[in-house]
Amino acid sequence: MTTKIKKYFVIGNPIDHSLSPKLQNYWLKENNINALYDKIKLNEDDLENFIKDIKQQKITGCNVTVPFKQAVIPFIDKLSPEALQTHSVNTIIFNDGSLVGHNTDIAGFTKAIQRLDYNLRGKKVLILGAGGVVPSIIFALNKMGVHQIIVSNRTRQKAENLKNLFKNLKTIEWGNIEYFDMIINATSLGLNNENINLDFSNIGKDKLFYDVIYNPAETNFLKNAKKNGNLIENGKLMFVYQALEAFKLWHEVEPKISNEIFKLLEND
Repeated sequence: MTTKIKKYFVIGNPIDHSLSPKLQNYWLKENNINALYDKIKLNEDDLENFIKDIKQQKITGCNVTVPFKQAVIPFIDKLSPEALQTHSVNTIIFNDGSLVGHNTDIAGFTKAIQRLDYNLRGKKVLILGAGGVVPSIIFALNKMGVHQIIVSNRTRQKAENLKNLFKNLKTIEWGNIEYFDMIINATSLGLNNENINLDFSNIGKDKLFYDVIYNPAETNFLKNAKKNGNLIENGKLMFVYQALEAFKLWHEVEPKISNEIFKLLEND
């Protein structure tokens, strides 16, 4: 008797840029797990039926990316403590008859920064954007002992709403720049070669510019920062580490992070 192939997906909109299938399928093969992982573009009104398919085990589990990390929550039975605190889910598993929503973005971001060997304690961090992964990043930054987090979003109210989850936030109007040690682009600006039209000419050098986007590897935001003598980092490590945490939840195996993986992801 052949065992049924388990099916996993990453859901989002847009989804073409996602390298999750490449990474997850590599690990599945390496660990001899009989499963397949694919990406699927959904609209918000498709979510309920898709998640029902996980409950009925037609689909074994899924990752969730922009813009559905909050929208999936009403269809899930339980949330992990991190998912509950951030109101953000990026991994869904089926466990003892229940659908459980997890947030592996927090661990992904934390491990990526630790690997950079960049000490955030006492630093000021400016975040561009207020959706998607931002609550997870704020949660992680607080744990890492930052001094202040400032959020700027094109719709300011969305940034203000984050204060319901995190009391210590400051928000500023989009287009304004305040002093920072680290700046994080958590918007989708850059996925299609867009520029972020903000003036960084007065902030000095040696700041850390971090872009959550990992494909393309260098957005214009990072290219310009590098030209001006700043440190830059894209979201590739965060992506790999959050994927590793999801893989562990589904398969109870810790996959290896090797140079092969980074080569695989660069060859896209």
